[in-house]
Amino acid sequence: MSTANLQDLRRVVGAVTRLRGETVKHVTVRSDVRHVKVEFDSGLILLISAEQDAQGRPRLEVDVVEANQDSGVKQQIEVRFD
Repeated sequence: MSTANLQDLRRVVGAVTRLRGETVKHVTVRSDVRHVKVEFDSGLILLISAEQDAQGRPRLEVDVVEANQDSGVKQQIEVRFD
């Protein structure tokens, strides 16, 4: 079992603290259980993933983001080929 870096744990606590009092709307888990997406009624989304760093050590990533409120706008990337 690997140990977590103290800085990583502080970052996780900081992200999750924002969710206090929120109500879960929907949860999605990837089939290989490496990614979890938790959507809240307020539009916040908790993203949790287990990845490997460059040295192959496990790394836990936790982020809280706000959902795009304007569903009529599609996000896309413009790529030009010269």
